[in-house]
Amino acid sequence: MHASSTATGAPSITAAYLARYRAVAAEAPETLLPLTGAQRRFLITRRLTPGGRPEIVPVFFAYPRGTVDLPRLQRAATTVAARHPALCGAFGNVRATPVLRVGGPSAVAARVAVTPGGCAREALREALLDWPADGPALRLLLAEEPDGDEELLAVALDHAACDEQSLGAVTAELEAAYAADARPGSGPDEAAVADYREAVERQLAAEDAASTPAAHAHWGRRLGGLTTTKAGPAHSTGMLTERVPGAVRGSVFPVLLDAAAVAAHHLHATGGPLALGYPWGGRPPGAPAALGCFINTLVHPALPGPTPDLEALADGWWDDLDHADTPFDEVVRAARAAGAGWNGAMDGLLTVEDLRRRPPLALAGVPGRETHLTGRPLPVPLAVSASHGDDLLVRLAWDRERFPDATAEAAFEGLLGALRHHLRPAA
Repeated sequence: MHASSTATGAPSITAAYLARYRAVAAEAPETLLPLTGAQRRFLITRRLTPGGRPEIVPVFFAYPRGTVDLPRLQRAATTVAARHPALCGAFGNVRATPVLRVGGPSAVAARVAVTPGGCAREALREALLDWPADGPALRLLLAEEPDGDEELLAVALDHAACDEQSLGAVTAELEAAYAADARPGSGPDEAAVADYREAVERQLAAEDAASTPAAHAHWGRRLGGLTTTKAGPAHSTGMLTERVPGAVRGSVFPVLLDAAAVAAHHLHATGGPLALGYPWGGRPPGAPAALGCFINTLVHPALPGPTPDLEALADGWWDDLDHADTPFDEVVRAARAAGAGWNGAMDGLLTVEDLRRRPPLALAGVPGRETHLTGRPLPVPLAVSASHGDDLLVRLAWDRERFPDATAEAAFEGLLGALRHHLRPAA
């Protein structure tokens, strides 16, 4: 692979990583696999987080009490994990170089006890918080409502092993494995390992090719005005939810960027641009459909006030997507070189998912009802998420230790007002 150079003439961050990886992998080429830029960031963040807690991607389903056969679910989870190198073995470091060390399936299904006076949601939230840092990559936790007729299942994955776009594939495989109740395998075969290696190497090639002086100039222009606010993780969070009709799939993302910016500025109460992050990506053209984290975090410079010209905002967003492969670390470097007083921390996050790609998880023919848990920690002070179904389900989660509930409620009304304003002609 040709190594790109940055605007300073130094090798790109991706090229430097590949050189270190190849040096350590030469000692154990069959068991050490490379990581994408996103995977490496998750591992670095984990080391810097108190307790080394990994970031997880969870989805929650409610079933009638007694639906889930836990031993059968464990076999299904192990079967799914055994097919994917990212769900086998463990992430770690060899001589300060992040790698995936191939091993056996990393999955568990367990029942979570509900304390007296508690509920299933609280039990699952605490169990996910207390999960050991070196725990399995695929985690299925089940809790029963003490005074109800439902049980709640959390399907959670280490974010380094899976992105939101892959959740549909994982739940589909889990549903099929549960139905077949087949004997789990012992680990990924050579073809699966080769596919993972090829997919990651293609991703790294795309990241290196996008680390150019032209990309640095683009992100410097876009983000040179950012400053660092009091961004940081949120441990005590609240959530507000609303269904918005009339959303048009082809145009909804710029609309959501504007609406999320309105909410972020209402909460942060600053007149300067804010760093609004959003995941974007997918596997490179021609890459095998290997499970892993193949997204990048893009940054939108969110300006105060509603956007009078949504078309101009959309044009800037499209230009950003033309540079979507530039690794986040290179983007931060470019912004700081352009004068930004920004350390890379996000003031808010926006995520959008299409529910047509992830139908409810059915176990033995019983479809789960997808639900959401409030109070889960956030890596940022606020997060806006939107789910496409027959309408647009919009959620705002915020740091309750920093922002009063009344302020968050006003911010959410501003977000909904911006959405309705932009979507009214399409309704």
